[in-house]
Parts: sequence; structure tokens; C-alpha cells
Amino acid sequence: MLEKAVVQKVVCYIVRDDRLLVFRHVDYSYEEVGIQVPAGTVRPGEAPDAAALREACEETGLSGFTIVRKLGEVEYDITPERFEIQHRHVFQLRLDGPAPERWPSQEDHDGQGEPTRFECFWIPLEHGHVLQSGQGALVGLLAI
Repeated sequence: MLEKAVVQKVVCYIVRDDRLLVFRHVDYSYEEVGIQVPAGTVRPGEAPDAAALREACEETGLSGFTIVRKLGEVEYDITPERFEIQHRHVFQLRLDGPAPERWPSQEDHDGQGEPTRFECFWIPLEHGHVLQSGQGALVGLLAI
């Protein structure tokens, strides 16, 4: 049996006024990808906290994020999507600048391939359990 690769990831809970910043993929249905929070891969040599700030900016198109605290680490088996285990560093972030209620964004993937288009919006924090692919695993810690 093949051994699954372990990939370092970050997950970002951005909270404002008891609401959680989420997005949906514009080019895919909810059934395919659900709603998500900013998240992504930690680059080689990059610290997880730096990756969290980078991913938040890349996926929302906003700037002015600050790390409030690291909530913990969890592992998630992404199979059958990909044959890997994601070791996720979960952070709570604050957005210091303004943000609309709903806006379009896109991630350009460092110019590699087609951009991924998103629609960003805020949901009540108590609905954070609906996040896809286990992203809501530590959302309950935001109430503490």
C-alpha cells in the first residue's frame, strides 16, 4: 500500500462582529466545493503564520490582516480528492481595514495557470460548522 504524503497547510478564521469571512468558488457548485475559509499550502521555508497572512490576502484580495492567535493543529485526510494527509495549522485573524458585505476576488497562483475566482462574504460565526473538508474543525474555539 502506498503511503500518503503529509502536506503542511494553513486555515484562516477571520472574524469580525461575530461573523466569519468565507468564500465560494464561482466556477463550481456548492455540491462540489461548498463554502470555505482562506486556506492553503505552506511554502518551503515559510513559517505557518506567514503562510496564513499570505493566503488570507491572496484569496480575499484584502490587506491589513493581523494574527490574533494560533488555535491549534489538526490532520485531515483529503482522500479521495488527493492521496494526502493535510497537517493544518489553524489561525484566528483580524481584518483591520474595511471590507464590504460581499465582493468578488480571485487567486492568481503566482501567474501559473488560470486564476481561481471567488465570491467572498460574511456568515454568522455560529454557522461555521458548515465549512467544507473539515475546515470547521476548530471553529468552536473562537467562542472561547
